[in-house]
Amino acid sequence: MFSAADHDFMARALRLARRGLFTTTPNPRVGCVIARDGKIVGEGWHRRAGEAHAEVHALAAAGAAARGATAYVTLEPCSHHGRTPPCADALIGAGVARVVAAMQDPNPQVAGRGLAALAAAGIATECGLLEAAAVELNVGFVARMSRGRPWVRLKLAGSLDGKTALRNGSSQWITGPAARQDGHRWRARACAILSGIGTVREDDPQLNVRGVATGRQPLKVVVDARLELPPHARVLAEGRLLLATASEDGANAAELRRRGAELLPLPDGAGRVDLAALLAALGRRGINEVHVEGGSRLNGALLEAGLVDELLLYLAPCLIGDQARGMFDLPELASLDGRRQLAIDDLRMVGGDLRVLARFKPR
Repeated sequence: MFSAADHDFMARALRLARRGLFTTTPNPRVGCVIARDGKIVGEGWHRRAGEAHAEVHALAAAGAAARGATAYVTLEPCSHHGRTPPCADALIGAGVARVVAAMQDPNPQVAGRGLAALAAAGIATECGLLEAAAVELNVGFVARMSRGRPWVRLKLAGSLDGKTALRNGSSQWITGPAARQDGHRWRARACAILSGIGTVREDDPQLNVRGVATGRQPLKVVVDARLELPPHARVLAEGRLLLATASEDGANAAELRRRGAELLPLPDGAGRVDLAALLAALGRRGINEVHVEGGSRLNGALLEAGLVDELLLYLAPCLIGDQARGMFDLPELASLDGRRQLAIDDLRMVGGDLRVLARFKPR
């Protein structure tokens, strides 16, 4: 049974973990609070991969006061040697009396072993306090560890009648500046930004984070089955670019490589890119969250393949008309029984536009 103080200290640990929202990839976002006699004596959060974990920062801040204290950690302390030593060993060495974890680590290298090591050392351990909030904070890491591919968030901006652009492709700007800035914050938390060759050729986007303080740019990924990306495209200007293609033998291949693009051939046997294989490959590269900003064809293909977890939808208070471009290129339904059901998780105004965050229900 967790006390009110336990809840308060874990809530603080979760707030600390959020400070690493843009920086910890491929590692999870983790916060730690060390409390004794009802007061916080040390706290910390994981800042970026390769650096000290949250527990190490909190123990350093607590010093000798950690002995006999309770450590509140948003993720089970690690028990294996990675880039840094095991945090379970650090907690044992510091002499903490109790460890409360919000959730078990889904990493197969840990998966309960950290808590077991603490318990074997005589430390009282508990798990599950504010677990849902902890899972939500690391939804991409959990997805990658449990199913081998990232969490896919599909971002769309459109009118109230569900249109993303005029028939001629003009789309700048349907939504307002506040919605566009909010979209960049979602880009910043992602590990990769995914788009299609059609969108890149029409809009010439940069596919990067702008106007948000972050020391890390996500990997840019473009689905380009026939290597049609123009060598002067802005997406090649800076940062890492991965081109998922059906063949790497196109006439453009050498020039694209010379300009810094990495080519990843993933043919599906029908001249297209195998999207499921692409996401699996991104998972193997440590990509936790993929932020999709594509056109209706890529959006529809991802949906048809069952690869989208969440929609991030910005709706402007305007109407564009039936001849404008829609959000998804999907086959016609013969019955409403075939519709895809979603659950709305969050609904709010961002500037003058409506933002909808919705997740697909299991079929």
